[in-house]
Amino acid sequence: MSNTKNIFRIGNGYDVHLLAPGLPLFLGGVKIPHTKGCVAHSDGDVALHALCDALLGALALGDIGHHFPDTSAEFKGIDSKILLERSYRLVLDKGYRLVNADITILLQKPKVAPFIEKMRRSIAETISRVSDKYPSSIEDISVKATTTEGAGFVGREEGVAVYATVLVEKICE
Repeated sequence: MSNTKNIFRIGNGYDVHLLAPGLPLFLGGVKIPHTKGCVAHSDGDVALHALCDALLGALALGDIGHHFPDTSAEFKGIDSKILLERSYRLVLDKGYRLVNADITILLQKPKVAPFIEKMRRSIAETISRVSDKYPSSIEDISVKATTTEGAGFVGREEGVAVYATVLVEKICE
């Protein structure tokens, strides 16, 4: 049974990509200097992919693979900021807007702390491009990074994982 009175909805996203030498590393819309990058059909921005999944999940719209399949030539090498814009457009089309996003990046190396403010700004600007009426600001976007203390595939520098959580609210006009 659907409850159309939901004013707030929460979405959670998670994504993982393997790392390989010689590929570019994009996180949160920012190119990070490193010897390895994400293996992916798109540009491999695992942070933006998790954020897309969180936005889509908040409104039960499926996942990023449903909307932007990795079997489609249309999305080969695509800038993940475009996927974020399209995902956020779907949220707005359902009558909701982003309240805030919280993103946690799990990556052993490189250290990404110097790039966090750029990521926050890039994400806010990308979301704001979708709607002048419902822009996002850097204060609405949290990005954190952690290692796994050498444990697991992240600790062995084989991959990167990202968790994203969003809160969206019904647009009441």
